[in-house]
Amino acid sequence: MAHPGCGCPGSMARTIERNETETNVTTGTTPSELRQWPVQLHLVPPTAPYFQDADILVSADCVAFALGSFHSDLLRGKALAIACPKLDDTGSYVDKLARIFLQAKSVTVAIMEVPCCRGLDVMVKQAAAQAGTGIEVETVVIGIDGQRRN
Repeated sequence: MAHPGCGCPGSMARTIERNETETNVTTGTTPSELRQWPVQLHLVPPTAPYFQDADILVSADCVAFALGSFHSDLLRGKALAIACPKLDDTGSYVDKLARIFLQAKSVTVAIMEVPCCRGLDVMVKQAAAQAGTGIEVETVVIGIDGQRRN
């Protein structure tokens, strides 16, 4: 007997149909826009020099895989921290992000459209408020089909 689906609707298996005529031909490799290492929120030091007076992108892990133009559309010119609100131990994330945001110029959070990803948006906004600098958060939502939803 098959196990009925349960849990987060974002975990439901789906196939994304692609039209074969929608191929883009490139003439070489696309350069990375990554400006620092590490990128995982658990590993980045809040006082790292790359966060000082920076435009910061906090991205859900899956965004870079769903959005084919992640590097050129979202990452270019930004310091990066990635996280998964569903699978990571997020207990320290709000405090750590608030410390990072104390020195930030701008903050963008990129999440997937699935419900469990909203947690990252909430944490980033809580951290911005906790930092008390008045920094605004821009939220970018990406569909599971790789299309921007906002």
